Formats: sequence, C-alpha cells, structure tokens
Amino acid sequence: MTFEFLEGFDRIRGEEIDLSLAFKAPGIEEIGIVPSYIFDIVLHGTYEVVGRIDVRIGMNRNLYYGGHIGYSVEEAYRGRGFAAKACRLVRRVAVAHGMRTALITCNPENAASRKTCENIGAVLQDIVDLPPDNDMYREGERRKCVYEWKLED
Repeated sequence: MTFEFLEGFDRIRGEEIDLSLAFKAPGIEEIGIVPSYIFDIVLHGTYEVVGRIDVRIGMNRNLYYGGHIGYSVEEAYRGRGFAAKACRLVRRVAVAHGMRTALITCNPENAASRKTCENIGAVLQDIVDLPPDNDMYREGERRKCVYEWKLED
C-alpha cells in the first residue's frame, strides 16, 4: 500500500501556538520506520520556535514503544502547556489519515510528559520494558509508559 502525504498542513493555527510544517519524512518499511510529519511549535502568528512535535502515521512494533506522537518544548517555554496544545493541534493530521487512536510514550520518570498525556485525555495502558533490540534500549532507556489517546469524539 502506497502512502501519500496530505496537503493543507503547512501551518496549523492555534490560539497561543501554531504548528509550522518543518518537513515530511517518508517511511522506510524495511527498518520499521513509518511516514511522519514533523512540525515546529511556534508562538502564534510568529516564526519563533518553542519546540517540535511529530506525528507518525501507521502502526508497527517500533511505534508501540516509541509512540505515534513525539514532542519536546524548549526549556525556556516549559510549564505553559505548549506540548498539550500542540498535541491537540496535530491530532487533526492523524484523524485525516484515518487514525482513531494514537499511542504516546514517555519515560516513567518524565512527570511533565506524563502530565501532558493526562491533560489531553490519554489513558495509561501499561508501563513496559523495552526489548534489547530496540534503539531506545541501546541508548540506555529501559522502560516506557504507553498511553492511548482516543482521537475521535
């Protein structure tokens, strides 16, 4: 099945922040990488980057541990709920691709990320051990919280 990126997501506008499409990354099925949209999180109406969020389209074993949505916020902008706001904005990309749920994962000790997941209504499904053949395991990580976010109302 051939994947096609959708148009219309160059800039997703919010109230405090917008998402500005940085690039589209094609999937590499042979090594378990799915296509993804990568956005800069910018202050509304500006080009001032405060973080980054990506949404990965599809499902495979890697995504169970790495999640469909990944985000980071620059330290100077943390504590303002920008990650949760960015998740709510990027949700429309996943829904446009027919996704009904999205997994979001984080390290168990990452209280801020866990709070973000809870703020958007994602539900903790499990805390799992990473398998030794996983890239994150090889980088020293050992466990992940796996949250499920229902994208449809």
